[in-house]
Amino acid sequence: MTFALPETHEDAAAELERLAAEIAHHNRLYHAEDAPEISDANYDALMRRNTAIEAAFPELVRSDSPSRLVGAAPGGRLAKVAHARPMFSLDNAFADEDVADFLGRVRRFLALAESEPVALTAEPKIDGLSCALRYEKGRLVQALTRGDGQIGEDVTANVRTIADIPQAIEGAPDVFEVRGEVYMAKQDFAALNARLLAEAAETGKEARQFANPRNAAAGSLRQKDASVTASRPLRFLAWGWGEVTALPGETQTGVIAAIRAMGFPVSDLFVGPVALDAALAQYKTIEAVRADLPFDIDGVVYKVDRLDWQSRLGFVGRAPRWGIAHKFPAERAQTTLRAIDIQVGRTGKLTPVARLEPVTVGGVVVTNATLHNADEIARLGVRPGDRVILQRAGDVIPQIVENLTRDEARAPWAFPDHCPICDSEAVAEEGEVDIRCTGGLICPAQRLERLKHFVSRGALDIEGLGEKTLAELLDLGWIAEPADIFRLAAHRDDLLGREGWQEKSVDALLAAIEAKRAPDAARLLFGLGIRHIGAITARDLLKRYTTLAALQALADEVIALRDATPAQLGETEAKHRARLDKAIAEHIGVENVGGAVGQALADFFHEPHNRDVWADLLGEVSPPPFVVETRASQVTGQTLVFTGSLETLSRDEAKAQAESLGARVAGSVSAKTDLVIAGPGAGSKLKKAAELGIKVISEAEWVEIVAAVK
Repeated sequence: MTFALPETHEDAAAELERLAAEIAHHNRLYHAEDAPEISDANYDALMRRNTAIEAAFPELVRSDSPSRLVGAAPGGRLAKVAHARPMFSLDNAFADEDVADFLGRVRRFLALAESEPVALTAEPKIDGLSCALRYEKGRLVQALTRGDGQIGEDVTANVRTIADIPQAIEGAPDVFEVRGEVYMAKQDFAALNARLLAEAAETGKEARQFANPRNAAAGSLRQKDASVTASRPLRFLAWGWGEVTALPGETQTGVIAAIRAMGFPVSDLFVGPVALDAALAQYKTIEAVRADLPFDIDGVVYKVDRLDWQSRLGFVGRAPRWGIAHKFPAERAQTTLRAIDIQVGRTGKLTPVARLEPVTVGGVVVTNATLHNADEIARLGVRPGDRVILQRAGDVIPQIVENLTRDEARAPWAFPDHCPICDSEAVAEEGEVDIRCTGGLICPAQRLERLKHFVSRGALDIEGLGEKTLAELLDLGWIAEPADIFRLAAHRDDLLGREGWQEKSVDALLAAIEAKRAPDAARLLFGLGIRHIGAITARDLLKRYTTLAALQALADEVIALRDATPAQLGETEAKHRARLDKAIAEHIGVENVGGAVGQALADFFHEPHNRDVWADLLGEVSPPPFVVETRASQVTGQTLVFTGSLETLSRDEAKAQAESLGARVAGSVSAKTDLVIAGPGAGSKLKKAAELGIKVISEAEWVEIVAAVK
């Protein structure tokens, strides 16, 4: 698919910021809350758009890019446990050519000759809830959901109620973690919804039914009460493994066969090892029987069969280099657009939402769809009353892909120029497509959302401060800014006198707040909601600068640099911004943290009110210096540059090795570079390293450094 790309760096940076926020929002709804707002097709379109812009503007790739993230942080109902090995997601392919490109990337990374065969496996991509089952000495000891890929939820008691999952296995190594999908069969899903409807009729209560089998499986597995899970017809299919003390095979096919022999269900449609043509043929076979399968699927997964090659290929961002998901085409339907409503987000962004005449698409009734922004509305030409085509690929809310009545003689729908919540002016900043409310903290929609973000699981994670409680405290005037949360103890007696508050709940809330007096610095920085600074970017900045005081000093340096960099004679505004962004990124010296991040940090501290909020907050909390555990090596914490031709490694593999040793890899040599690894043909970078007195080593010496820590 071809995209119309942004024309300037500024436009590209703005859209990447929007995409990062929007995709993170949908990841949280899908993975953590089991309440998706958009369809798979819509989500995949956002991801493809993000990937296309990153490919065209690689220097603007964000540290919180969706291409580097998996899922969303787990919810608060169950215990959170770190995965022994991260549970990564898969990149997507949408055509046979995309799969061929994937195989080409594998060959290039491994430096394989065209004549060297690359065997694959192929299997259905089940639309369920990913789960990791840990066995020690053959006994099931722990089960975790995927969560955000790093931390999942403990569902051990619930998993023990699933008949497909053995409590004990034979022939396994001492530690063996089996990974797979918990799902609900289509027939069982229909029966469950019928049962819930009948129970509601008997009791006179409102009927609660699940939207689709995936939501039913997720909601059933993530129960506090295991007896509820036991009453639900959940199934399991294995597709891989996590931490192991020894592998029962040398190929993907071999290990999957061993997992099947241990008593785990494996899809009958799994094939391997096969060549590319056979893998694509299996895709067509699976697509043909898709509707007749007992479970929902949304594509086929291919993996490189040789495990030694998988080990070398490793991971990039959020996904393995050795696997890819080949998605099925989306389903479509027609309906009427009833109305367009405006929602105001925590950053003030005005998002239009289409209210639709209910229509069934792929077995799910949908009534809403996001329209993204004013440009999308203009592109589609949609107005209330239009007949539209929806596209769906397995979730709840579809994407509007076509307006069938745009030529009818009716006035266009006008995007509001004032906030529907606080009536402040709504404008689009230079180079941005999104329209935002200018009300800031005076806008009730933003104030509540900003505080929700501050106490959310990804930020300070304060238990007990949900939306309802925050709204109540805002209405009372007890809180308006983050620091006010840490002064709530002064209102303890007043809170006890309010309906719904008991001494136990009040003290639990105040204790939860007190427990965050020494918060993680990266979480605190992320919680402030500074534009362009997501959770990953906050961590990347603090890995380098360690303390929030150092970051404030950095912001002042960027402000000074910005003031001292006037536009050159005849230079356009876009070129000046691009030059300034590059200078700021080099000054910051953190890989994948571009000038847009530095500008946002500077903008935040340039505003006196924000400095007051910052100082007020740091008067209440004392975050310790940020420390990241890394594999000890002589290059940990250093900035490296690879230049010239590498003879035994591909450039991607060398970069992956460096990052695994705790080093940062930069694309150019600067005063902040610690080490240069030079191969044959090294040119200007080698010359600059010599001018700056930076140490230079050969590829062979680099290989020795890597071998020393294995």
